[in-house]
Amino acid sequence: MFTVEVEKECGCFRKSDLQNHQRFEDKDRALSHALEIARKMNEEFCQKHEFRVMEEGERFKIAVTERARKQGCCGGGHCG
Repeated sequence: MFTVEVEKECGCFRKSDLQNHQRFEDKDRALSHALEIARKMNEEFCQKHEFRVMEEGERFKIAVTERARKQGCCGGGHCG
């Protein structure tokens, strides 16, 4: 059994229709799902975080890190 887990549920994740801790019988389906979820989060969420898939045995973890600010950005959300 393979699982897909989001490391930390940010506010955007909690507001979305995405589900954490999903289980799959097939490794390829689990990996495909994890990659799709990470892509969706990176494209559709608020851009405060960056998401990437990490494989840990039978678990695919979607890791969360703070997104680097662009040089000269004031952080007001209107520069990007």
